[in-house]
Amino acid sequence: MAGIYIHIPFCKQACYYCDFHFSTSLKKKDSLINALINEIKLRKHTLQNKRIETIYFGGGTPSLLNISELHLLIETVYNNFEVVETPEITLEANPDDLTTEKIIELSKTPINRLSIGVQSFFDDDLKMMNRAHNASESKKCLSVATQYFNNITIDLIYGIPNMSLQKWHKNLEIAFSFSVNHISSYALTVEPKTALHSFINSGKYPPLNEALALQHFNHLVETTAQQGFVHYEISNFGKPQFFSKHNTSYWQGKWYLGIGPSAHSFFGDQRAWNVSNNAKYIAAIEKKEPPVTHENLSNNDRFNEYIMTGLRTIWGVSFNRVETEFGSNTLNRLKKTAEKFIAEGLLNIVNEAKPSSTPKKGEFLQNTSSNSVLKTTNKGKFLADGIAAELFILS
Repeated sequence: MAGIYIHIPFCKQACYYCDFHFSTSLKKKDSLINALINEIKLRKHTLQNKRIETIYFGGGTPSLLNISELHLLIETVYNNFEVVETPEITLEANPDDLTTEKIIELSKTPINRLSIGVQSFFDDDLKMMNRAHNASESKKCLSVATQYFNNITIDLIYGIPNMSLQKWHKNLEIAFSFSVNHISSYALTVEPKTALHSFINSGKYPPLNEALALQHFNHLVETTAQQGFVHYEISNFGKPQFFSKHNTSYWQGKWYLGIGPSAHSFFGDQRAWNVSNNAKYIAAIEKKEPPVTHENLSNNDRFNEYIMTGLRTIWGVSFNRVETEFGSNTLNRLKKTAEKFIAEGLLNIVNEAKPSSTPKKGEFLQNTSSNSVLKTTNKGKFLADGIAAELFILS
């Protein structure tokens, strides 16, 4: 099984925090869509006849495309790949694009999952982030979308400076009121070369507060659990049966093909990515030369990637998989380097046949089996990426 990601590199305006590839000019939209169609055809053998179980329209703002354009892209995938009977097909969308008419039209397409970029239900937050929509549009689109789609996820951002815990709680309360089955929630981060980075450096915007972000994160984890959500990945909370199949495939190491400028692909022991320039991308596809850079992954690369993704999820890092794919020496090294995090209560070992256990000092190697899985604790979840980095093999 595999997935296909289609990058739509257009937005109405630039959010201050965003460092994804996009253009606010739609002049090349028709040419870009033609290029996407042709790239799908040119790379039809890339996935080695694996069946497609997910199609994901990301961006950018895919909801800027009209229904016929979306139909054409989906049809092209079906014509060039073997697709399972009921694939998960996700469209990222902004609230201002989801008019009642657009939602009804989308409900008649093969698209069966909406990912709506709400970010906040408060206008002052949205203005601070330079979002194109307002809070009223978010609430209106959700009230309609939930009538036509049962598989909806919304994005929310926490850790916004000066956002009180009460305000963050209200954001969550409003989200729950629409009975959505999935929430993706991310801490506000400062990426280099973004407007937010410039504003903070110049003193126009207060610096981020990690303690505040942690407070928001802990409240998020607690309140979503009370509402029946499963915290299955650091930033993702889903009701049972509503986990994102596409994103889960990334974390579980399944193959995926990225279509469009800046889109990334993964083929087991190889990564690939397209040029992050619309004009160069279009020109290359017109020459039938997909502008793809490939990178072969070493065993250490693959191990590090598994550690990073595994510790972010409820599935953790399987000792059996580490030993099978990377050898007993690598497994023993992992056990040794994880000891300090076990002692600090940031990681624990779960045996499928036994409850979670925290070995005493010096007993780590002895108290594990091939069924053991290394996971972050509640205390360690917020620090998962940093912990993973210290478990990496760097040479």
